[in-house]
Amino acid sequence: MDHQYTRFLNDIASERKESLLRLTFNEQSESADMIKMGGGMPNPKLFPIREGSLTLADGRKITLNETLMEEALQYGSSNGYGPLMKQIESLTQRFHAPPCWPNTMMFVTAGSQSGLSLAIEAMISKGDYIIIDSPCYSGILAITDPYKPRYLGVEADAGGMKPESLRSVLSPWNPQKAREATHGVPRFLYTNPNGCNPTGGITTTERRKEIYKIASEYNIIILEDDPYYFIQFRDQKDFPPSYLSIDVDGRVIRFDSFSKTLSAGMRVGYVTGPLPLIQKMNCHQQSSVSHASMLAQVIISEILKLMGEDGFLEHVKKVQEFYRNQRDKMLDAATKHLSGLCQWDVPAGGMFFWMKVVGVTDTLKLTKKLSKTKQVIVIPGTGFLPHDNQPSPYIRISFSMTTQQEMDEGCRRIAELLKEETAVNK
Repeated sequence: MDHQYTRFLNDIASERKESLLRLTFNEQSESADMIKMGGGMPNPKLFPIREGSLTLADGRKITLNETLMEEALQYGSSNGYGPLMKQIESLTQRFHAPPCWPNTMMFVTAGSQSGLSLAIEAMISKGDYIIIDSPCYSGILAITDPYKPRYLGVEADAGGMKPESLRSVLSPWNPQKAREATHGVPRFLYTNPNGCNPTGGITTTERRKEIYKIASEYNIIILEDDPYYFIQFRDQKDFPPSYLSIDVDGRVIRFDSFSKTLSAGMRVGYVTGPLPLIQKMNCHQQSSVSHASMLAQVIISEILKLMGEDGFLEHVKKVQEFYRNQRDKMLDAATKHLSGLCQWDVPAGGMFFWMKVVGVTDTLKLTKKLSKTKQVIVIPGTGFLPHDNQPSPYIRISFSMTTQQEMDEGCRRIAELLKEETAVNK
């Protein structure tokens, strides 16, 4: 374990070691001449599935022959399916070119949510400080809340996390002392920089550089949660640099996912970061789920193989365009029905509008009433704040699945309720 990373790990993670059975599995996979009498792998001759095929949206097919199906139905490496690992390494180099690549490790996770859980549960202890977007992705709070952390919420807007707010929440600590301390200081920062859930904001290049600089000053690990990376409503050449791409210190752990581009249900994501920290996360995966679904990994690898890297990026452009059109339709509906009743920034990516309801302090009761009386479901803003029961005047509206007609009717019903509430309160 690299000594410079030990301060970031809790006591349990520090004690995690690679599973002997998992190491044995990797050794079994290294040579075709190996006589495999070690692992307890089921005999694939007894699996009821022999082969299968899937049809893509464009009519092309991928076929899992008997050999591929055996791999897909068998135990696999905790790092990930070999061909898929090469494909995601290529994508990572193409889009991020990590400066610390020689000391970087990647592995496949059961969706990026699993990767986030592995990282945070390796680094957090009860009562620790956590730096986090405010508002933030609610799924992260499901991981952290049981640890009763002391949240340091950093203000964010359409341009992402604000560096001046980050400096403000860090002001109680001296940077030099914070760099070396193992307790009583924030050790990691969580952020969702592209198409942020819930705001739809994208952190600007200038802010990313300043936030990275601050993290370096205080020796803080950045958890870069980026499932909406490919759902930015701009040309791919204009994407702002990822934190991983500017990480010269080895302080970024990045989380990617195929959920928004290929399949949510397959639960395949991947994590990239400093070797000593990623190894400990992988040890936890070895002792829990062993590895992400091999069937899902093989299918995604075969899809990427059929498409080719450039073909995958063409597919991604179609995904971008679809959600951009959905965003525009929702903007039209909101402008038509909610102008003057709600305020919002136009989302630059992702799947959500983050709307402030004018004249309302807390939308929790309002959203319950909206669901019950108007048959419209939106999420109250309090669910995205890193403090229990904190009131919020915001609502989150998703435009990913609704039709244009549903958007128009939904916004009309929201407006109807808001006007009724205004009339009652006069």
